[in-house]
Amino acid sequence: MSQERRTLRHAYGFEDVALVPGNITINPLQTDIDFDLGDLHFDTPVLASAIDAVVDVNFAIAMSKFGGLAVLNLEGLQTRYENADEHLIEIASASDDQVTPLMQKLYSQPIKENLVGDRIRAIKDGGGICAVSITPALTKQLYPIAVEAGMDVLVVQSTVTSARHVSKSEKGLVFSELREWVSVPIIVGNCVTYSAARALMETGITAVLVGVGPGAACTSREVLGVGVPQATATMDCAAARDDYFRDTGRYVPIITDGGIRAGGDICKSFACGADAVMLGSIMVQTAEAPGRGSHWGMANPHPGLPRGVRVKVNQNSTLEQTLFGPASVTDGTQNLMGALRTSMGVCGAHTLKEFRQIEMIIAPSIKTEGKQLQRAQGKS
Repeated sequence: MSQERRTLRHAYGFEDVALVPGNITINPLQTDIDFDLGDLHFDTPVLASAIDAVVDVNFAIAMSKFGGLAVLNLEGLQTRYENADEHLIEIASASDDQVTPLMQKLYSQPIKENLVGDRIRAIKDGGGICAVSITPALTKQLYPIAVEAGMDVLVVQSTVTSARHVSKSEKGLVFSELREWVSVPIIVGNCVTYSAARALMETGITAVLVGVGPGAACTSREVLGVGVPQATATMDCAAARDDYFRDTGRYVPIITDGGIRAGGDICKSFACGADAVMLGSIMVQTAEAPGRGSHWGMANPHPGLPRGVRVKVNQNSTLEQTLFGPASVTDGTQNLMGALRTSMGVCGAHTLKEFRQIEMIIAPSIKTEGKQLQRAQGKS
């Protein structure tokens, strides 16, 4: 008896695709890269990841001043320790074989609810827009404290988040109910498929995070075997956004989270359909980041199944230089918004919406074609 055979579709990461220049070019200074999240408006369509090595109170305030949004992890070191900085130093200086057990130990300490409110109020007092991240499991416990302290954006985030979750609890987190409880914008993630994104949008949330396992410090793909390359994931979720908007008249932005190594990947994210991007490892290079050049994912300290690795980057930039330049390196990790505007200009797109309409091609050789001397120097 014959059985129906499963077929696999191709899926593409940023390294597999390229943008085709347009028939007209535009002055990069005349491009529009604004991003709206509910009633909040941002001149810079960038969110800094809710990772302890990236965002603390001072970084969140600085990010707001540069027109973007930084997300504070309410389940991280900042809410477990009064002086989180000394433990960040400890993690940054630990040996490779000791760093994961160290993090498991540090993150085993209970969250102090007074610190949750203190950190939020400190960001607000410093003039920053305060976004906070909570996992679905602790959202009901922590969101009332965050609301009282004055948070501006709530991010509910885990490795994979769906609109329907089956568990032993009698009633888990229901996003449609959370929407009634919380008046600020709610971002939920992460997901990588059309159907999951559409289902999340139908709960009434404000925006969706796209990406499972592409982060520089994340090992979920190796440990769990799950994930979809980011170019395909972004396009699929963007299709869900567009169809949902056509059907309902409500626009739900999507935010590509992870897999972005340089300005070119940011440009491809927006061309694939993103409304904004979330950055982690690139932000660790800035002097304002508290990780001191070390970077690790939110799932790295998991007590039973760690899914991350500490990675090191050169802390050779400032937040302003990383976002707006001038760049002092040639690897595309600085002046990210300049790269985006220039790419839009050469592709003939005035706005990010127009940028989504440009031609893209499958081009896995785009970074290697004709680059023999660069590759040779890289090996020396």
